Amino acid sequence: MENLKQQWSNFENELDQFETKHKEYVSKLEEVESMKKKYSQEFIKLKRKFTDIQKTAEELETKKDQKINEIGEPISCDKEKSADQDLNLISEKINEKLHYMRHASDTFPRPNGLYLKIILGGISVSILNNEEKLNYKEEYEKFKLRITMISLILSFLLIFARSYRTLDAAFNFLLVWYYCTLTIRESILVVNGSQIKGWWQAHHFITTVCTAILLIWPDSESYQLFRQQFIWFSFYLSIVQVLQYYYQQGCLYRLRALGEKQDMDTTIEGFQSWMTKGLSFLLPFLFFGYV
Repeated sequence: MENLKQQWSNFENELDQFETKHKEYVSKLEEVESMKKKYSQEFIKLKRKFTDIQKTAEELETKKDQKINEIGEPISCDKEKSADQDLNLISEKINEKLHYMRHASDTFPRPNGLYLKIILGGISVSILNNEEKLNYKEEYEKFKLRITMISLILSFLLIFARSYRTLDAAFNFLLVWYYCTLTIRESILVVNGSQIKGWWQAHHFITTVCTAILLIWPDSESYQLFRQQFIWFSFYLSIVQVLQYYYQQGCLYRLRALGEKQDMDTTIEGFQSWMTKGLSFLLPFLFFGYV
């Protein structure tokens, strides 16, 4: 009993000390939330002003170029030369501040898109900590690779299991779940600064619908005629996607090290201009896949 009383006394003292620290922690959280709202609104106003100045500078640059083209020679008037120098100076300063504005934008919450509002409601999905952002992006990449590997194995097995509609349904359900999950994860990545294109997200929305149709397609003669071709296509596509994943990861790592790509850029199952270096190994697989 004495031992229990001693343990409780020690615990009570430690808990009293922790309560003081916890109050300070809660106070700091409330202070941060208050500052976040205040400075976020202030930054939005500054961003609008910056955008307006950018547009004005671009319009003046366009007018200057048109004037030079009409005259056919550089501007000679001292007053116009001075204005031209001022415009160039402001344009340089705009370019200098552009990087900071982009960096500052990543430190404030962003509004959810329409799709996320429908799925999640008003919950904010902005991740303000850079390390947590990168962890979420890396988890997205690993998720794609894991499911692609599972799809590869299942489609290989289904090539030989020709009459098991239950296995087909399980495979198609996996694809519906996978692409539906991708649309949500990619929308969250976009909110957090990832440069995923709208057409790429639209592609996954369409694929979700197509795989859902496959899931509810009755086991008929038309389904069996389509099935074998689709299973072979899924098997080959999974192989190509795995190869693309490792190739694009290497490309993104090099380009991020050179400062040509952002940390939140992701791999895709398509093709973009930054993928051209060292592509000779992957080209035959891509060619047959698209054919």
